[in-house]
Amino acid sequence: MLVTWFPLSSLLHQQSVLNSTLTQLSTVRQQEQSLTAQAHSLDSKAAATQLAREQYQLVNPGQSLIQVLPGGAAGGVTAQSVDPGFQPLVSPSSAQPLLSASTAHHSPHGFLVRLVRTFEFWR
Repeated sequence: MLVTWFPLSSLLHQQSVLNSTLTQLSTVRQQEQSLTAQAHSLDSKAAATQLAREQYQLVNPGQSLIQVLPGGAAGGVTAQSVDPGFQPLVSPSSAQPLLSASTAHHSPHGFLVRLVRTFEFWR
């Protein structure tokens, strides 16, 4: 029984390896056929120019590329919500003060303390 098992197990293993290799080989051949067909379709100058314009945004010498961005209705974001220049002005009476009472106090070492707090990543 041992005499027949050892050659039979190695043959089964080799057959499974051969089957997986054949599967990989057929996949590679299909990819090769697909890439060959794609290369033939791009063989003309017009197809190469179209690919260069669509995928790489390249233009012929003397031409300029202009990209038109989608409008506010299409993208869902309006120019007024993005650009702070389009927002209404704030009245001075409703504006919050820039300095609070705690920052208004000046000590002799105030500048150095603020400088060290600014560069806290050095600690």
